[in-house]
Amino acid sequence: MINGKKLVVIALGGNAIKKSGEIGTAEDQFRNVAISCEQLVKMNQQDYLMVLTHGNGPQAGNLLIQQEEGSKLVPSMPLDVVDAMTQGEIGYMFQNQLQNAFRRDGREIPIASLITQMIVDKNDPDFQDPSKPVGPFYTEEEAKELEKYKGYIVKEARSGTDKNWRRVVPSPAPIGLVEAKVIRTLVGKRVIVITSGGGGIPVMKQPNGELVGIEAVIDKDMAGMKLAQVVDGDIFLVLTDVDHVYINYGKENEKPVRQMTIEEANEYLADGQFPEGSMAPKVRACIDFVKNGGERAIITSINNALSALNGDSGTEIILN
Repeated sequence: MINGKKLVVIALGGNAIKKSGEIGTAEDQFRNVAISCEQLVKMNQQDYLMVLTHGNGPQAGNLLIQQEEGSKLVPSMPLDVVDAMTQGEIGYMFQNQLQNAFRRDGREIPIASLITQMIVDKNDPDFQDPSKPVGPFYTEEEAKELEKYKGYIVKEARSGTDKNWRRVVPSPAPIGLVEAKVIRTLVGKRVIVITSGGGGIPVMKQPNGELVGIEAVIDKDMAGMKLAQVVDGDIFLVLTDVDHVYINYGKENEKPVRQMTIEEANEYLADGQFPEGSMAPKVRACIDFVKNGGERAIITSINNALSALNGDSGTEIILN
């Protein structure tokens, strides 16, 4: 809490930037970001202070394709540099559209997008068994062709559609946010900070203390949880493409869950109710936030963000 106002750390999912079925043009993404920013302004009107973070899976995957296809003409960049590029790209979009939204509301609010690095462990098991989906969806046949001829690691990412395979890359657990002090300083001065985008740029600390980038994409929800701890956030709000967390999702007996304890959430995870690469990391991030002293952790859609904060929508994970 800052000057009596609740600080909300908001983790925006990819659907806030690129919606399913869109090819992801700049026009598409600016339009989606603008819609999201209108909701963020409404939250700010209710006296909530905000720190924003966002995913980058579709953008990082698409940019990797551009790097690979253009490598005959210009040098391609490694994945950690691609992470930095997408941080700047998406951070600019949110900074630009949020500034515009506040101006339409008659206010000038200081907003800063900050390129950030996240420390990871080089021995993280995800480097041996990558799990983070990036880029477009493929049919199984397309995915196997890419695996054979381009060396992609591919996995089935969802069910029920023809295109249900995606490229996957390592997604190590975030350990520490390098720019933590800078972020805390800006937040303390009431700046809306857009940071740790795409989970942050993964770096390893060398024995001499120097940092070196490593090719991976950190899960943005787990990184968002670290960010929330860094800034002493009161509320961790995970915004995705569903209004609630569901059990038996996509089945005839699917059921929305309005509230679940940490124990219940862990039981649902163990039962496989929440898919990896989708809802599972969101739930785990919320569990960790509440378990480590966070006041509230909520999962909902961008359109229901304000009503979820008011207790009228979304899924809240509570201590017990």
